[in-house]
Amino acid sequence: MPINFELDEEHILLRDTVRDFVQRFVKPIAQEIDEKEEFPFENVRKMGEMGFLGIKVSPKYGGAGMDTLAYIILIEELSKVCPSHGVIASVNNSLYAYGIERFGTEEQKEKFLKPLVSPESAGAMLKSGKINIGAYALTEAHTGSDAASLKSRAIKDGSRYIINGRKVWITNGPVAKYIIFFAQTDPEKGHKGITAFIVDMEREGAKVGSREKKLGIRAAWSGEIILEDYVADESEVLGKEGEGFKIAMEILNDGRIGVGAQALGIAEGAYEEAKEFSKTRYTFGKPIYEHEAVGFTLADMWARIEASRLLLYQAAYLKDSGKEYHWASSMAKLFASETAMWVTTKAIQIMGSMGYSRETNSQRLFRDAKVTEIYEGTSEIQRLILLRKLISS
Repeated sequence: MPINFELDEEHILLRDTVRDFVQRFVKPIAQEIDEKEEFPFENVRKMGEMGFLGIKVSPKYGGAGMDTLAYIILIEELSKVCPSHGVIASVNNSLYAYGIERFGTEEQKEKFLKPLVSPESAGAMLKSGKINIGAYALTEAHTGSDAASLKSRAIKDGSRYIINGRKVWITNGPVAKYIIFFAQTDPEKGHKGITAFIVDMEREGAKVGSREKKLGIRAAWSGEIILEDYVADESEVLGKEGEGFKIAMEILNDGRIGVGAQALGIAEGAYEEAKEFSKTRYTFGKPIYEHEAVGFTLADMWARIEASRLLLYQAAYLKDSGKEYHWASSMAKLFASETAMWVTTKAIQIMGSMGYSRETNSQRLFRDAKVTEIYEGTSEIQRLILLRKLISS
């Protein structure tokens, strides 16, 4: 299919629907939930009811059945005002739902996917205090970017596995009902001995450890996930034994498009605030955008934002066309995340002391932007991926 830079009616309707949701329910609380580090339980339930938590999932399993471009629009619009909302939706859509739909059996999709994406149940509060939302548990304290060196262990015992391990920085983890959890089933095989499991966080042996105290996206909770003699049935293996690392990397390829969309939204939110400020703030008898130092910076901000958008649209096009897209998702994530950091920094500079004030959105977006250069593969990892593609081409 050809690349079309104009949104069709369906995408425009989605964009306008998300914008209306953000203005009515997200914007009024964005600053407060950041200050108090409060998870937006009620808004997540509303996002579930509106189909935002399964935007790309097939209607067969309760999803909206839309494409990757729709997913980008959703996360971008949420993240313009509150990146915490953006990442909560992104994790459920990409890191969890995509993984189950892509690699799960029909039985797994019915049991572990449908309840977490269907408007009737997604985001709903459970008696345990968990909610119908998913998470992805790969990172461990000592591994970081070296995902193949994880120490979590799953030992086969007849038709079940006994799992012990501790994961860190798991976004949505403290509230998630189900988690895709990666553990070694055959350590001697290295990354080929890793297996993916679908873990029920309401089951005995699964618990949440400490919750991270973060610089940004503070309303999206991240924390430790601890499994102690957790019993998983063979039917809860995602894919096949030993395929976990391959599954983890493919899920991240998709997830990086979501991170790029988060970064795009963050950059847009800060740019919009700085642009409006530049029209009302006067120095030396004229609005500050008329000073070239400010005006040229705004022009550069706009250009980088639009370049980020085009890279994301390219990744979406390649993915939905069934073509190789991992390099495109890495490129989009790399450029958009570094754009978000640059744009938010410049927005604060343009606004001066007002930009530094905690009353503005830009200071919050500045703090939120940094993690987009880190999670789901650091900028350095993205450059390594691109280098390997470059050399092999």
